[in-house]
Amino acid sequence: MTLLLLAYLGGILTIVSPCILPVLPFVFARADRPFVRSGLPMLAGMAITFALVATLAAVAGGWAVAANEYGRIAAIVLLAFFGVVLLFPSLSDHLTRPLVALGARMSQSADQAEGGGIIASIVLGVATGLLWAPCAGPVLGLILTGAALKGASAQTTFLLLAYALGSATSLALALLVGGRVFVLMKRSLGVGQWVRRGVGALVLVAVGVIAMGLDTGVLTQVSLASTSSLEQGLVDRLKPGSGGQTPGKTVTASAGTLPVLDDMPPLDGATTWLNSPPLTAEGLKGKVVVVDFWTYSCINCLRAIPYVRAWADKYKDQGLVVIGVHAPEFAFERNLDNVRKAIANLKITYPVAIDNDYAIWRAFGNQYWPAHYFIDAKGRIRHEHFGEGSYDESERVIQQLLAEAGVHHVPAGLVSVAASGAEAASDTQDDRSPETYIGFERAEHFASPGGAAGDKPHDYTVGGSLELNQWGLTGNWTVGGEKATSNNKDDGIVFRFHARDLHLVLGPGPEGGPVHFRVTVDGAAPGDSHGTDIDADGDGVVTGQRLYQLVRQAGPVKDRTFEIHFLDPGVQAFAFTFG
Repeated sequence: MTLLLLAYLGGILTIVSPCILPVLPFVFARADRPFVRSGLPMLAGMAITFALVATLAAVAGGWAVAANEYGRIAAIVLLAFFGVVLLFPSLSDHLTRPLVALGARMSQSADQAEGGGIIASIVLGVATGLLWAPCAGPVLGLILTGAALKGASAQTTFLLLAYALGSATSLALALLVGGRVFVLMKRSLGVGQWVRRGVGALVLVAVGVIAMGLDTGVLTQVSLASTSSLEQGLVDRLKPGSGGQTPGKTVTASAGTLPVLDDMPPLDGATTWLNSPPLTAEGLKGKVVVVDFWTYSCINCLRAIPYVRAWADKYKDQGLVVIGVHAPEFAFERNLDNVRKAIANLKITYPVAIDNDYAIWRAFGNQYWPAHYFIDAKGRIRHEHFGEGSYDESERVIQQLLAEAGVHHVPAGLVSVAASGAEAASDTQDDRSPETYIGFERAEHFASPGGAAGDKPHDYTVGGSLELNQWGLTGNWTVGGEKATSNNKDDGIVFRFHARDLHLVLGPGPEGGPVHFRVTVDGAAPGDSHGTDIDADGDGVVTGQRLYQLVRQAGPVKDRTFEIHFLDPGVQAFAFTFG
């Protein structure tokens, strides 16, 4: 119930967001009609259609998104026709009879109080729902991320429907108020036909805005800036602790007595296993088990792996079994060859379950990368830890569970890890820059003028100086939902950051060839502050899809301007992480 309320309130907030502007002309076009027979059916059709399309997009993959693009085209044509008839009513008399029979009835039903008006309103609501692209703020992002990780469910549809109904509630209030203003204008000025034509013109302008992608570009960027703080407040108050793991944040079960938290869920559903034949929860009875949820481009996971690897080596002869569950965040992390290469580079020898379908993730009810579950010899979860840190506490839990299992001479002391590169522990005291995604679905603080032009080549610049944690693109890029792809040589990215380390998840283009690049910090070569994936001159090369460490400041940590220029086209950029 709390989540439904959160989703509904998040939807209501869309009325103060500029991304709702393209929808308003379609709503106000029926402002002078009876609300129950005209406005309400349209809003219902819009809300239900949005919930259905968003559900499919969240759980059914790219084919649903592609299918919706055809629906958007059909809706644009339908609503453009509706706007033209509002603007030029006499035009309907000269159209072909089949189109008049269908189109004119749908568009001119606003003048009727018959049953057909309800059907027409629903059809127009469906068309509007296909075009509606509300800003993916924290509330909608929480719903869609949960749907992608937890799989298809009725809850996903109900949450999206609650979000859509919240937006429809705001629009309904606007419609009721707008309807009164509309009627007063007609009565006082006697210009009903001109008002009708004005609304028709606004409908055509809105269709043009949507057809050019401005609703998912400029308006979305403005909307994110204006409503994210409000929505995030709702998330924090009504659903504390939800979503992805914050670097350095820990969530642990109570220590000491190590209560029984739950039985170990099954390990069924892995698409394949590496370093081991398939393991089962039943077959692991009698062993102490540590399950580590990770993904190979997650900086928090990489920093935890040296400890997990050390525990596996130290206690393997005492009956400890460590299982890495690789649950991908980005699409390229589903590639088995990529995971195999990462496992080899990270020197992981313990069993790894490839959880591309999130079956094990859902069985554990997990929400975080990394996440560690500690299971006793009877197959019961006794301790949980989420995120980086608390490694000494976690190792003492392992020692206690081994002792409970009857293991004599459990090795004393704690492992000592000397990690380097991306695996080195973060400098949390001087880290003021958050993980930042480059794809438009989760991008924040994007400062290139005009915002992101979704899924099409576009020239970007960075004008003036950037504030802390702002970033932008330079050159010609195609920004998708998950990543941005450079189209020309010398395309670049600029980021104003404050942290010891800067990492960037990169990959070569579809052809897979190497992409050379050069990094500068405050306009100069990084020198001693270069990361492990570049030299002192700032030169490096993208050879695979992974996280690249580009900056490790040797001197005092302060606000810096990072810039990277790709000397070859075709690079794919996914996310910045810091530490």
